[in-house]
Amino acid sequence: GGRTGGGGGRGWDPFAGSSAGGLQGRAQSFGGEDSNATATVTPEQAPQGGSVPLRMPSGKVLNVKLPDKVEDGQQIRLKGQGQVSPWGGEPGDTIVTVKFERHPKFRRDGADLRVDVPITLYEAVLGGKVRVPTLDGSAELTLPPNINTAKALRLKGKGLHGNGDLYASLKIVLPE
Repeated sequence: GGRTGGGGGRGWDPFAGSSAGGLQGRAQSFGGEDSNATATVTPEQAPQGGSVPLRMPSGKVLNVKLPDKVEDGQQIRLKGQGQVSPWGGEPGDTIVTVKFERHPKFRRDGADLRVDVPITLYEAVLGGKVRVPTLDGSAELTLPPNINTAKALRLKGKGLHGNGDLYASLKIVLPE
């Protein structure tokens, strides 16, 4: 009866069939370290899902493809772009963190954008057309006479990724 117990024991053998798996696990631990990098993106680049040049920790420059509608703080994993393994294993990955650059014109408010639009006293009183900068060029707004400059004008769908809105704050600029 002892022999059948031994046969049952062999089925449980922790080394049976696991040697290949053990080696794979070990090879991975000999791989290179992951490294971190930061990609700086403008609000104009964010919705397009384009590429941004990124200097890797190794010194080489890669064009990193951004996912569509990339968000501030989003992370992108670049397989095999990390540090080289000193033991000849697979190189590590690079984890790229996306940071939005401060924009000279636009202020972010979630998916909405805010922009200041200078107008003259004459335009505020009599009305007229003003150009408002947007992420994809500019839009023309018609101001009614005696406009309330305390309220921002909303351009629907002109925010980040076309989801948010663009709020134009009218600032009266007096002539020199």
